[in-house]
Formats: sequence, C-alpha cells, structure tokens
Amino acid sequence: MCAAIAAARHGAKTALIHARHVFGGNASSEIRMHVCGASESMAKPDLEEGGILYELMLENKSRNDYYNYSVWDMVLFHAVRRQKDLTAYLNTVMEDCEMEGNSIKSILAYQQTTETHWRFTGDIFIDCTGNGTLGYLAGAEYRIGSEGRDEFDEPHAPAEPNNDRMGNTLLFKAVDRGTSVRFKRPDFAKTFTEEQLKYRTHSAAHGKTATEGTDDAYRRITAFSTSSVDYGYWWVELSGEKEDIIDEYEEIRDELVACVYGVWDHLKNGGDHGAENYDLEWVGMLPGMRESRRLVGDYILNENDILANRQFPDAVAYGGWAMDIHAPKGLYDYDRRPSSIISFKGSYTIPYRSYYSKNIENLMMAGRNISASKMAMGSTRVMGTCAIGGQAVGTAAALCRKYRCSPRDIADHMSELQQMLLKDDCYIPGIRNADVHDLARSARVTASSHREGYEPEQVISGLSRGEGDVRNLWLSDGMGDAGETISLQLSERARVSQVRLTFDSNFNYAIKLTLSAKRQAQQRIGVPPELVKNYTVCLWDGDTLVRAAEIRDNVQRANIVELEPALCDRVTITVHATNGAPDAAVYEVRIYGPEETN
Repeated sequence: MCAAIAAARHGAKTALIHARHVFGGNASSEIRMHVCGASESMAKPDLEEGGILYELMLENKSRNDYYNYSVWDMVLFHAVRRQKDLTAYLNTVMEDCEMEGNSIKSILAYQQTTETHWRFTGDIFIDCTGNGTLGYLAGAEYRIGSEGRDEFDEPHAPAEPNNDRMGNTLLFKAVDRGTSVRFKRPDFAKTFTEEQLKYRTHSAAHGKTATEGTDDAYRRITAFSTSSVDYGYWWVELSGEKEDIIDEYEEIRDELVACVYGVWDHLKNGGDHGAENYDLEWVGMLPGMRESRRLVGDYILNENDILANRQFPDAVAYGGWAMDIHAPKGLYDYDRRPSSIISFKGSYTIPYRSYYSKNIENLMMAGRNISASKMAMGSTRVMGTCAIGGQAVGTAAALCRKYRCSPRDIADHMSELQQMLLKDDCYIPGIRNADVHDLARSARVTASSHREGYEPEQVISGLSRGEGDVRNLWLSDGMGDAGETISLQLSERARVSQVRLTFDSNFNYAIKLTLSAKRQAQQRIGVPPELVKNYTVCLWDGDTLVRAAEIRDNVQRANIVELEPALCDRVTITVHATNGAPDAAVYEVRIYGPEETN
C-alpha cells in the first residue's frame, strides 16, 4: 500500500494488485498482527515511523477508539480508493510474468471474483509479495535460509549455511465474560503439556515468571511475550518440513489450526492458567508468514551494518527492531526458547541498493523480501520497517518515470530521492532537509511565545522529530486568547502557493491498532492531544494580508496547505486550538512556490 500510494502521489499511474479482499497484509482483519517497527514498542520512541504509515494510523486513531478491525479495513480501503492515479485490483492473483530480456514486460493475473484474466504492462514492477513471487517468476536471484558465518563475518550467524527458517503463525482473540465459560476440545486439536510449553509464557497466572530468566537475552525475549490469555500467541508458529516453506503453506495452516485449539484447550482445561472466564472470540485462518525468499539486490544488508548503526550514503529507510530470530521448528522446539534476540542501541539505515533486483532491470522490492541476509532480515522484516521501505521504493519508482531510467540509475538522483522522502514526512537518520526550493530555510523565524529550549527557529532545523536530547520543536508558552503565532520573514519577496507543516503527535505514545491489552495500555483515547487542531495560515506582503487558509479539526501530523499563488514576504501560522494539550507545538515549516509543488 505505501509503495503504491507514494508512486501515485508523485504522478505515476499505478496499479495495486492484491490477492486478498482487504488491504493491510499481516496487519489486516484477516491476520490482526499489530505494526511493530524501529521504536521497539516504545523502547525507542523517536524512531517511530512517519510518512504514509503514520498517516494511516492517525486516521484510524481519529475514528477507532476501541480497536475495531472493520473500521481499520475501511480506513485502508478509503486511502487507496481516494488516491488519484492509483487503481486497486483486489482478489487478483498473479500467475506468471512475461519477460523481454532481463526486464519484466507484463504480469498475468486472475481475478477470482469476476472470473477475469488480466495482463498488466508497466515500466517498473515492485514485488511486495513477501515471498518474492514476482522475482521468482522473473528469474531474479534470491536466497532462502541462513548464510554461513564466514560470508559476511556475521557474529551470530550459524557456522555453516542452513535452511532453517522462521515459521507461520495464527493469532486468536478471547474475551472475559465475567463468569465461567467452558470449552469443549475439538477432536483434531493437538495436546500440549506444561512441560512442552515451559519456555512459552502462556497464562495470566504465570505472569510473574516473565522476568525470572538469568540472562539479558531471556529478559528481552519475555518482553516480547504476553502474560495474558486474551490475545496470542506469536509463538504458535510452525515452519514445516519441506525444502520450500511456500510449498507447504496449506499443510502448515491445517497444523496451526490444530495447535491453536490445542493451546487454548491447555489454557482452559489443562490446569489453572487464569482463563476460567475467557471465551474464544476469534481465531485467524490465514497464517502470517515471517520468512521465505529474499531477493538479491546490488547490496545485501547484513548483521554488521545493523550492529554498527551504519549510515549509508544512499540510505532511504531505517530500522531499529532487534534482530529477532525464531526457533527453527517453532512451537515444536519444546526445549528451546521461541526466539533469540540480538539487541542493539539506536538505529541503522537501509541502502537504496537493497530495494531493487541485481539481475532484473525493472524490478524493485519492498517488505520482508528485500536484499538482506537472514540475520539482517530478522530486524527488517517487521511491518513498520517494511512500510517506510515501501514508501521509499514507490517514490523512487515515480522518479524512474520522471527520468525514464531504470531503478539502478536512480543512484544519480539520490539526493533528490532522499529530499522527497523527508518532504513527505519520512525520516532518514543522518539526512536533514536541504531542499533548495524550500523558502523557509532562509527565513527569519519569530513567535508570540516559546518555552525555554523550544525556540521558534527550531521549525527550520532540518529535522521534523526529536533526536536524543535535541527536540527540534517550537513549543509555545501556553495559549493566548488570540492563539499562538509563529512568523517566517522570507529573505526576499516570493510567490508562495504551498505551506507544509509537521506538528507534534508525541511519539512516546503508541497509536497502532492492536488486540494486545499490553499494547493498548500504551495508548490514549482519541488522536494525540498534542496535535494542532485549528489553525490559520496567512501570506503577507508587508502589512497587507494577501492570502489566508483556515484549517479546522486536523488529526494529522503532516499537513499540506495549498493556497492561490501570491507574492509575499512573510508567512504566519496561528494556532487557535490543539486537540487537548496546553501549548502549540510545531516541528517543521516548509514554504514553496507554485513551480516546486507537486
């Protein structure tokens, strides 16, 4: 979704071809996994992903206080349907592709609901299948399993290459009925003992054991577990027995169903697990996949890049999630902890060279199938990281259209790509706003008031979020009766037609849709109160007001205010109300003329 929306927003006629009937992938109503990312569930809040993903989650937050997946489906559906230059084909399965030398000429697909065969031609194709399916059909170089330690000198890789892989999972949701609820075990369900589940936290009654491990790795592992019985469990995971996990998907699904109901039977009927009053409300039937093929690009991201917090010159995305490698047999590895966690401080960047195919000229990729070693993929595979990579790739695809070039040739336009991403509220560690067309960068900035350490000139610092102890934020000292105003005096008169604003949404609080009570407890009802709600943008020529735009009921962090082009020498933004916070807060102001807006 993020790749398709980004490409279309930048003028590329785009088709989003999706095999399912709802958008969202592992975050959809079919699978119901919450979005994890570089912030590590608020352990590194300044690394929360922005851009299109955050926009979608804020829109959901404005409508969906109680974590309803039908509302989330609607938010995603509407985002795609309303996007100019984007056409979606749901329930449409890619069957094959047609090649012309080392380039993809078209893909062939079948839409089951309409019994229609489709042939899609295009200049650029982006493989977001997770399985690298298009790359596989096109003959792209790919990898499965784990590299040996010597290939990249990765300290935590196995000594020799192997085909161990992380498996698939079905989630469930239960509700407390306030009274005893019985559960009758289906005859196909597996049987599990307490001994078999000894390394898998699985009951409210056993919550205290979650931090009793003797080593840091175990404490980190249990931090990713849950001590409740209402939502779970990521460790109900199977990887199959065959050479290719994709071939075995249906068999794994059937086995997972038996395992989920077997685990629930154990919770209900296998001793006191604090589940007496819980009723099984929903069980997924579409397994979420963690690992299969990884397409090879011009660069393979590896563990050393992650541990070193490497900043690549062609960085277009970033990650911060720990390298999270699950037990190769999943649930059936009874004598192993379900995951090995290799933690690191800070973040790393992901180079553009990991987002296009090494040997198929017009193929790009986003998601868990990007060019990464098995160890690195243990961090890059989470949905937040996949989403911002998708936005980067979609934006790059639009640049390919602009310059009539291949994905590899975008290396000649890397600064332009990076600056486009920053302009669209993406974050790239080590890269600041250097947009020569942004008139705000040379402006003199003043404000009606500010708190110490939150001076008005912070809005042109080049960063639209906090980094370490530096907040990069203008924060007013309360709210006056007439509101609070920040003013940008331009270095010279100019025609202005667009003002871009980035408001504070307080990354210290999660906003993601989740069924986990633990993750819901990190959130607040409604949109973030720090967000500016009502404001006015004015263009001034001397003391003459030449243009004004009033915005009401804003719920977004990133705002684009379009105005009729006008000559002016000053731009003011007056905040009349927030969504509940006592101060006005603005991270960034950008100002553009009509020639530079898109």
